[in-house]
Amino acid sequence: MADQRITFQVNGNPVELSLSGDTPLVHVLRHDLALKGTRLGCGEGQCGACTVLLDGSPVQSCDTPLRSVAGREITTIEGLSDMDAPGPVQQIFLDEQAAQCGYCINGIIMSVTALLAREPRPDRAAILAHLDERHLCRCGAQGRILRAFDRAMSAVAESAG
Repeated sequence: MADQRITFQVNGNPVELSLSGDTPLVHVLRHDLALKGTRLGCGEGQCGACTVLLDGSPVQSCDTPLRSVAGREITTIEGLSDMDAPGPVQQIFLDEQAAQCGYCINGIIMSVTALLAREPRPDRAAILAHLDERHLCRCGAQGRILRAFDRAMSAVAESAG
């Protein structure tokens, strides 16, 4: 397929690229934009390591074609923090040592961020369903991930007043 000029936003910054519209978003983020926090896991949209937010909703960037993001806003793990400090959900995950190998955690943080923005106090069943639907963690950090999720919920509820 011929290259297309595609314009979109990443972490609040405008991006314009000429690439094939079939190029997986994860490749554009990692290779063309040097945003290495988005990991490539299975490459089939099954593991969640490559999760980013597209207009605030979590998507697997490995099976998101570049043409589908034209005119839209993408947030990566890098977009959740500033140069001086991690974002609030990131800090909670660090405090809880919620990652063991760390490969899946960026995608999980992106999903947690999206869920809490949409529903600040989800019940345990909603949390488990949300994480089960799109994330694989093979190293056994699930207990710490759930503790971090609980703390993030509390922080969101406190900030909402």
